[in-house]
Amino acid sequence: MYNDKTLVCKECGEEFIFSAGEQEFYAEKGFQNEPTRCKACRGKRDHSAKKELYDAVCAECGQPTRVPFKPHLDKPVFCSKCYSSKKI
Repeated sequence: MYNDKTLVCKECGEEFIFSAGEQEFYAEKGFQNEPTRCKACRGKRDHSAKKELYDAVCAECGQPTRVPFKPHLDKPVFCSKCYSSKKI
């Protein structure tokens, strides 16, 4: 039903194959758009997205910690150890 397609990466301009298997996977997941970047450019994009970390003090143990969101004074912040112990 699906045939391999040659697409052009919008990032690097190189051609890449959108395989029949990938097309089937996209259809199963309900994705309506074909990929616009080759696998190498998708990989670079995923790894380059570094989150900014903010300094905070754990509301439970008082130890300094770093979190991927800007802490607000009205909400407690927990270090990873204390946060993990709170999960149900």
